Amino acid sequence: MDVKGRTVSLVLGSGGARGMAHIGVIHELTEAGCDIRAISGCSIGALVGGAYAAGKLDEFEAWMRSITAFNMISLMDLTWRSGGLIAGSKVIEGLTRIIGNRDIETLPVAFTAVAANLTLEKEVWIRSGPLPEAIRASISLPMLLTPVVRGDAVLVDGGVLNPVPIAPTFGDGTDLTIAVNLGGLPVYPAGRKKPKTSSKAGGFSYTQSMKQLSDLLGLPLPSRPASDPGLLDVANRAFDSMQNSIARQKLASYPPDQTIEIPRNACGMLDFDRAAEMIELGRKEARRCLERIARGPADA
Repeated sequence: MDVKGRTVSLVLGSGGARGMAHIGVIHELTEAGCDIRAISGCSIGALVGGAYAAGKLDEFEAWMRSITAFNMISLMDLTWRSGGLIAGSKVIEGLTRIIGNRDIETLPVAFTAVAANLTLEKEVWIRSGPLPEAIRASISLPMLLTPVVRGDAVLVDGGVLNPVPIAPTFGDGTDLTIAVNLGGLPVYPAGRKKPKTSSKAGGFSYTQSMKQLSDLLGLPLPSRPASDPGLLDVANRAFDSMQNSIARQKLASYPPDQTIEIPRNACGMLDFDRAAEMIELGRKEARRCLERIARGPADA
């Protein structure tokens, strides 16, 4: 079964830095001739999907590939506001320079950014208005980025309620719905049952970022045993576990035509300095998906 010319609704899930794999997935699908007509994205999925919908994926990819541990620190505009440690203004300013401030309804690709409304305890599908604002609401990771307040609504990361937002694609009328789940089963090298905990293997954690930032500012962090995870490390791991559990339920309830699984231990949620590695992983898993489709209906 040839995918060339087939229309696709693409669902891009949440999962922090693992979402850089979405870039590789999009490249493989488009290079194979898939016509991506609609994108439903949550958190990092909204970020990558929004860049593609605006026709700026290559520029966005170049920006992400340039990020180093020091760059990450420079993007952390710390705030004393309640609701989050980082205001997020620098991230959105950088994103807006790349993708522009277009309204979603003017994009050539139908786009939905999914956020969670804490006031009403329901997910929100943002399909109109400024694209950067929609993305900012969808990526507001609790405790890390401050929430977006719209009237009485307090909007946070859509992964709180729906980390793989398939439902927004139900009325698309495309040939295929392909979902990218960033909470796939962990994969370990042969002979190793547990992930390594070193910074080299485990990536650049939020705790490491804060340590370097404190060194630059000359502000000491409270000492603790190396084996003792920090508050935000625990919060991120807990949020990741919650998302993975919800994602499994959503995929079982509303199975797409194809699911691309990115192992949940591929990198940490904040390892954005590993973009090149994650993009290549996305390409690899997308090629596997295309092979399944090519084998026919029994495997597609």
